[in-house]
Amino acid sequence: MGNGIRIWDKICLALLIIGGLNWGLVGLFEFDLVAWLFGGAESILSRAVYLLVAASAVWCSTLLYRLAERDEQEAVHSIG
Repeated sequence: MGNGIRIWDKICLALLIIGGLNWGLVGLFEFDLVAWLFGGAESILSRAVYLLVAASAVWCSTLLYRLAERDEQEAVHSIG
């Protein structure tokens, strides 16, 4: 586990970046890269990617709190 960001956190952050870039393409050019790569927005692979990105968003929302908690613990240890 350790004090750093775990591998699962990094995977989820990478998926969020992919999702964010895809939404940027949708917003700017009306082009869904995920759908294009995996055979349309209704394909099982595209839906799986969309679900993984959504699950990553839920997971990474906890990352904010875990990092804040870690920072507080480090501050207490540096004072005492």
